[in-house]
Order: sequence, then C-alpha cells, then structure tokens
Amino acid sequence: GSSLLTGPEGLMAKERENLKRLKCLRRYRQRFGVEALLHRQLRERRVLATDGAAQQAHTTRSSQRCLAFVDDVRCSNQSLPMTRHCLTHICQDPNQTLFKPCQGSEEAPCHKPVPVSLAEEPCCPLHLRLPPQMYVPERVLSAPEELEAAPSELYLSAAELQPTENLPLEFSD
Repeated sequence: GSSLLTGPEGLMAKERENLKRLKCLRRYRQRFGVEALLHRQLRERRVLATDGAAQQAHTTRSSQRCLAFVDDVRCSNQSLPMTRHCLTHICQDPNQTLFKPCQGSEEAPCHKPVPVSLAEEPCCPLHLRLPPQMYVPERVLSAPEELEAAPSELYLSAAELQPTENLPLEFSD
C-alpha cells in the first residue's frame, strides 16, 4: 500500500513525514552488507548446533531410566539428572565422584549410597557414629531423700527460734 502513495502529488506534508518515519522504523536495527551475511551464517550455525543438542536432549529424556540391572531385570527407577543411574545404583557408575557406599558396621554391612561430605568416612543416618557426650548431667536427688540425708544439727528447734533479750527489736520478729 505504501508504493501507491510514494508520489509527492498524492501526499500532504504531514503524511509524507509519517511515511518517512514508518520506513525508518521498518529499517531500524536491520543489518546490511557484510554484517547481514555474518549474522545469517551465525544464525545457521546456531540452528545446526541446537538441533544436535535438541536431538541429544531428546535421547537423554527418553532414556532417563536407570541403566543398572538387578537379577537380570533393568531398574525402573528414574535416573538422577545428568547421570545414567538412579540414587540406589549411582555407585555403579565409575565416573561419578559425588557418592560413596556406606561402610556400615561390622555386624551389619551397608552399601547404601551416601553423598560425599567433609567427613572421612561418610555414613548413612543408620550407621552414623555420634560423638561422645560432652555434657554429663548432675545427679539429682529427690526431695524426701535430701531431707533424710541432711544432718539434723542444721535445723533449729522451736525453743531456739524464740527471741532472746540480747537481740535488738528488729531481729525479734
């Protein structure tokens, strides 16, 4: 529609100004010459690279089941992100470094995967060795035992509690 109105006789000054603005907006941020050629090549490379990544992502999405076999049956658990094994079988992957099997105890060995931490021997919560108790509570005696065990000379009789003449008046109460 703009090609019909390009002649100066068909447009008023204001319409010519609006048409000029419209043409400028259509060309805004468009690349020309060598820049346009390089941009098109870059866009084609990106499309090829993302198509390969999309196909690879599709294959990893479709194979998000664990690859481990238990009694000749493939594990049906979902694999951890960016791995090929589930949390139960992650220690079978020789390339992973985030998990170690729990050593367990001598009585009950355990091979449950445990995240590697700052501890020397990572253990599952079942086999976690607690540090020695730092606080030892004091022995508390019950009230009747305390009264019986106390020496009787600490208690004053009623006669001894009576005020004497030697005491000032404020102490006689």
